[in-house]
Amino acid sequence: MFNKILHAPGERLLQLLYQSQSSIGKKNLTPRHFAQHLKMTFAQFTCALGFNSEIEDLPDVVAISGFRTYEKLAEFRNEFFTSDIYDRLGIKDVLLIYSHVCTNHRTQQLMQYLMQRRLEHIEARIEATVNSIVIERYKKEMRAIYTDGVAQIDFAETRLADTHSGFRALLNEVAMIAESKLIPVGDIFYREGVLPEEKRRLIMRGLVPRNLVEDRLLDESISSQERKVLEEQIKTM
Repeated sequence: MFNKILHAPGERLLQLLYQSQSSIGKKNLTPRHFAQHLKMTFAQFTCALGFNSEIEDLPDVVAISGFRTYEKLAEFRNEFFTSDIYDRLGIKDVLLIYSHVCTNHRTQQLMQYLMQRRLEHIEARIEATVNSIVIERYKKEMRAIYTDGVAQIDFAETRLADTHSGFRALLNEVAMIAESKLIPVGDIFYREGVLPEEKRRLIMRGLVPRNLVEDRLLDESISSQERKVLEEQIKTM
């Protein structure tokens, strides 16, 4: 049902809401009534409807759903998406949202802001609890952010700039960025802020051609640690 609402055109959404209204047997329903009838959490119903790419242009659907205005729906949607950590909004729901928002410029731009706030909440939870289930779901979410084309250059640059982030190592995120082609691998490989071990992983994944490693070794200013890593890895290429 989550995916159906997320992708439904306006006419189908109206039909679905009217059918629910008829089945429940009363008018002036709240969003929670619709969510319960559709066997969804309030967060699922809100985000499925709120991230539908047509919803901003469907005031009649928004009104019938009980939110009354798009602004009120957007307020609830943003709060649930940024603060819920795989509780009322499951990992499958989150992945469906990411795969869908890329089809619409408005939602894709909005997601850049929401995604950053959401990741801050998740990473704070991981640091506080080291919960293995949250960590595995976080890894799936981050892979989707890059592979589905949700991440944009500014996001990748911000992540690369945080050289002391333990999450970069946890995710092997430098490789994710390289594989996404948001930033050319040569650009990434020559950066001082990319750690020697991260460069090793890039080479091991076959993302760096031999000539780039050779050129990097010609730079006399690289650290002894990076030189050691590159000299070790070039022997395996």
